[in-house]
Amino acid sequence: MIDATGDVVTGDIIQFTEGVFAGSFRRPKYIGERTIKAFVLNESYGSAKGQHTFTLRVISSDGLEPVQVGSFVRRKGRNIYRNGTLREWWVNEDERDSVAREKHKRGNVSRGGRR
Repeated sequence: MIDATGDVVTGDIIQFTEGVFAGSFRRPKYIGERTIKAFVLNESYGSAKGQHTFTLRVISSDGLEPVQVGSFVRRKGRNIYRNGTLREWWVNEDERDSVAREKHKRGNVSRGGRR
């Protein structure tokens, strides 16, 4: 696996660690971490704030309160990238580069619209 922190695209198989919290929304209590390995089904930039959001299909999960294998989850990019993100190599890295260029173009448009 290679470092993909800050540059995950649709079609990647990624692995990241996230914090697990208990308690209320107003007073969350950190209780540990879990690691998720997932296939990136979709990614988008929100129109209002330009937040990067990923839709993932879970391949494996371990740690505290693991996520069910095969389930679909959504995560903000800032949360996926927070503790570092790894990805598997594509069979055709040139194809991935093409997907990444298109994503970066959309990201630039999104950021430009907020200014």
